[in-house]
Amino acid sequence: MSLEVLEVGPLVTVQDRGRVGLAHLGVPRAGALDAPAAALANRLVGNDPDAAVLEVLLGGLVVRSGAGHWVAVTGAAGRDRAEWLPAGGVLRLERPATGLRTYLAVAGGIAVDPVLGSRSTDTLAWVGPPRVEAGALLPVGPTRAEPRPLDTPRAPKPGPLRIVPGPRDDWFADDALDVLCGAAYVVEADSNRVGLRLAGPALRRTREGELASEGIVLGAVQVPPNGMPVVFLADHPPTGGYPVVGVVDADDLWQCAQLRPGELVRFTRAPTPPGPPAPAAATA
Repeated sequence: MSLEVLEVGPLVTVQDRGRVGLAHLGVPRAGALDAPAAALANRLVGNDPDAAVLEVLLGGLVVRSGAGHWVAVTGAAGRDRAEWLPAGGVLRLERPATGLRTYLAVAGGIAVDPVLGSRSTDTLAWVGPPRVEAGALLPVGPTRAEPRPLDTPRAPKPGPLRIVPGPRDDWFADDALDVLCGAAYVVEADSNRVGLRLAGPALRRTREGELASEGIVLGAVQVPPNGMPVVFLADHPPTGGYPVVGVVDADDLWQCAQLRPGELVRFTRAPTPPGPPAPAAATA
């Protein structure tokens, strides 16, 4: 069973939940940028959570089914329901009116060969399956469960990106996070799967010199010398050389997958988690 790719838009890649646990070898995580949308698509067609889907940037994908398949489209151009694509049927994903990335799941999953334990394509070093091009035949795995007519968990709603102080916030002025959370930042045109690049009030550093290269986590907000924040996303490098002022909550990163250049994004401080309970007072 397979899907024949007839047309593609700006970028189509195969993604699953990512290549976790290999950062110490210099291998980025990758994985679906809008993880909730990809997970929903897999649930709708009865796939395992680790099944691979197609991530489609700004539409343009046209595929033809070699056999009948249940499919689901979520994300920017999503219908958020399982639908039957008959043998020889053609599915076309138009340019979405809002958002950037659409996810196509097929019952059985996109069964390309895994690389280092994952079917995700990393666009930083191009580890994993190659980008999907017109003329490709994408294998589809065996169906594992019946599709769901609906899905009960509510989709997350967009809002400010919650942020906690980063490991190098002492390199910045004391009000750096207040500045970051007090203004709207504009998404730059060179944003991609590696990072969301933003323009707005500069974050002022108080320490001069260079920072030695060190490990970077998903959601880290790195600040280069121009003071403009960059939110590291799924294809971020394992190390970085600029100080990290904060880290965005992982549950909010899906929004970065759908922000178009020129749109506004805001940050807010994440609530401080409660500490351990105070010991009971001793009694005589």
